[in-house]
Amino acid sequence: MVRGRIVTPGAVIDDGAVLVEGGRITAVLEGRAAAEAVAGAEQVLGGEGLLVLPGAVDAHVHAFSEPAETFVGATSAAAAGGVTTILDMPYDAGSPVNTAAAVVAKRERLEREAVVDVALHGTVRPGDGARDVAAMIDEGVCGFKVSLFETDPIRFPRLPSDELLEAFAIMAERGVRVGVHAEDGEIIGALVAAAKAAGRTAPIDHVRSRPPVSETSSVALGLELASAAGVRFHIFHASLPATVDLVEASAGRGLDATLETCPHYLVLTEDDMERLGARGKINPPLRTAEHARGMWAALADGRIDMVTSDHAPWPLSKKSSEVIFDNASGAPGVQTLLPIVLGAGYFGGRLSLLRAAEVLAGNPARAFGIDHRKGAIAVGLDADFAIVDPAGSTVVDETPMLSTATWSPYAGMTFPGELVLTVVRGTPVFSRAEGLLARPGDGRFVARAA
Repeated sequence: MVRGRIVTPGAVIDDGAVLVEGGRITAVLEGRAAAEAVAGAEQVLGGEGLLVLPGAVDAHVHAFSEPAETFVGATSAAAAGGVTTILDMPYDAGSPVNTAAAVVAKRERLEREAVVDVALHGTVRPGDGARDVAAMIDEGVCGFKVSLFETDPIRFPRLPSDELLEAFAIMAERGVRVGVHAEDGEIIGALVAAAKAAGRTAPIDHVRSRPPVSETSSVALGLELASAAGVRFHIFHASLPATVDLVEASAGRGLDATLETCPHYLVLTEDDMERLGARGKINPPLRTAEHARGMWAALADGRIDMVTSDHAPWPLSKKSSEVIFDNASGAPGVQTLLPIVLGAGYFGGRLSLLRAAEVLAGNPARAFGIDHRKGAIAVGLDADFAIVDPAGSTVVDETPMLSTATWSPYAGMTFPGELVLTVVRGTPVFSRAEGLLARPGDGRFVARAA
């Protein structure tokens, strides 16, 4: 049993109780029924005054962009941050997940390594990749990610529009959502080349080489292709209010379109680049304070569906060049996702508690077809909880980071609220007092609902 301020999809129960049996939620109680259940329970997790939220669902994690991370590192960090399910990206170094065999192999690996539960994204390789889409869906992928910007021709390729339309048509027929990395490579390539030629290689030059139009022009292309195919669509790591406007307009014309933003677009800005250096090199880049305010507003009013970490666990050895363009892009973040959204969002007065739960859990689970098991405190769903002490605070300290990337762009920042306990399928996997409780192999694969 779990006790506390229970955050359900429709209401916050101030002193409620959640009954758990066999790893699933069997009842959500309030008032006298909750008090009687607590009094007669053999074990009670949580406590009076603690917030009990659905375990976070991080829909954007790169566990294998850096091979040393593996599911062990990424899911251990997830557990330490109140994330009970990760949706792992398909851009694995050396072996992108673009065939059914690759899905099966990765599924088997997570059953050996994962500490929390894992769903899998697939991708499409250039050329004949569309032929493998249906088989990957049959193996349980929750969605797909493709890129409109080429980072690496093998791991992270750009697909031409005709191939995207072919793949999107198959995904549309099967009802699976596909998301895109939306940046324009021609705009960015020209600006990077010009910056290098002029010797402009400081951290801020990364931002200047990826102006807003490099994102919005690519978003517009993705939305048009998705509309033509009628596929369920998603924009990964949106950094701009203008991107939100484009998605909202397409949704108004009937496209099933969702989008996410990330903590770094909410609590960091381009003004932090001088301080952060290569640690702040992320694609799309950090934006202005005005952009961040606009993203908070869109998150609060429902135009942004979810917040994800875009966890990229690069070692600092790949963030060490004085030439900003020669550093890896991305930053670790799965362990800090929930503390930042709750701390800066709910405790900061920007989000209601119900809205925080939606953007951290309910909406990502629903968008990617795993809401039959994940994303809410409701009868029949997995008993996944993040229990938070509202009287505590989270100081982002790099020492206890459980990812192999033991650094954070948020180092030294403090957020109200402190994670007390993370629970997956009724079993505590991390506690404030004892640290990591789960072992590799305790996590399970989460397939998209058929």
